[in-house]
Amino acid sequence: MRRIFLKLLHIYIIVSSGNKYGASSVHIRDNYYSRILQNRYFIRDYIIKKRYKVIEYRLEFQQELTFVLPFAYWHYLNGTLEKTVGCKYTKELYFFSKNHEERFEKRLSRLPRKKFEYPNMFHCRSFSQSKWARVPLKEHYQNNVLVFDKPILIIANKYNTEWGGKPVNYFSIPMLMDIISAYKEKYQIIYNRPSAAHITMDNSDVLNLNEIKYIRERQPDVLLAGDLYKKHCSLANNYNHFQLMLYANCNHFLSVHGGTAALASYFGGTNIIFSRQGREHIFKEFETVFPALSGARVLHAKEEQDVFAYLKEYY
Repeated sequence: MRRIFLKLLHIYIIVSSGNKYGASSVHIRDNYYSRILQNRYFIRDYIIKKRYKVIEYRLEFQQELTFVLPFAYWHYLNGTLEKTVGCKYTKELYFFSKNHEERFEKRLSRLPRKKFEYPNMFHCRSFSQSKWARVPLKEHYQNNVLVFDKPILIIANKYNTEWGGKPVNYFSIPMLMDIISAYKEKYQIIYNRPSAAHITMDNSDVLNLNEIKYIRERQPDVLLAGDLYKKHCSLANNYNHFQLMLYANCNHFLSVHGGTAALASYFGGTNIIFSRQGREHIFKEFETVFPALSGARVLHAKEEQDVFAYLKEYY
């Protein structure tokens, strides 16, 4: 029965949109179906309102930040959150959950069978805010320790395989050097690219960009987040916890496509996202869900020159 309904819903979306979204229309279908299924929780969510909801997630980090974490926080505010289950290093993200279990060692790209348990499952042309609440990570993790003489500018980079191929969305060494040279006098620049040991791995491989040594030698005024973590490790339970504390004290971000960009969008201020490719472009998510995470000004730079244009205008 579910299979038939999904096929009919898929046909409707293709026809009504003139097949505008191509293969991505399946994500629209799944989101609409998951929202329809939320009706079965109406009495428990809006009338009984007792703790019952168990939210379990082990897929992509970006979707966890944009859709699952705000869903869990809504249930917390609603008084219906019973338990959250996620990957290692996620307890601090779910700081509001009285019962959070870090059950999974690795993230998956997909489940054997789709779970339509979240009003927003994946990429979509719209996202539902009916059970979605902004999570106050900045307010919760702001501190008086990670403070510097100049305003902080965090460059949050990655260099991973993407969609089974070579890295696409990342800041290259020449680009990093140009940015640092232009803005190191005005800002305390902090460079962050977590190692594989500091994050929960998924189907992407973390590759070696060799930029850390280069930055140490050529730009000694830049602080490396890994070095700061070693210096202040007593403040945090793990590297993810430290990132939250560091980001909470920053209002200026440069980030790249994916979970890296989503996390930087949680802390207000301005976030310039360098993204050459991705379904986020199709569904204009950098204009909708990413700014909604904290009220941040989110600026999408598709090309290198766009990054520098935004830097010149806003930084």
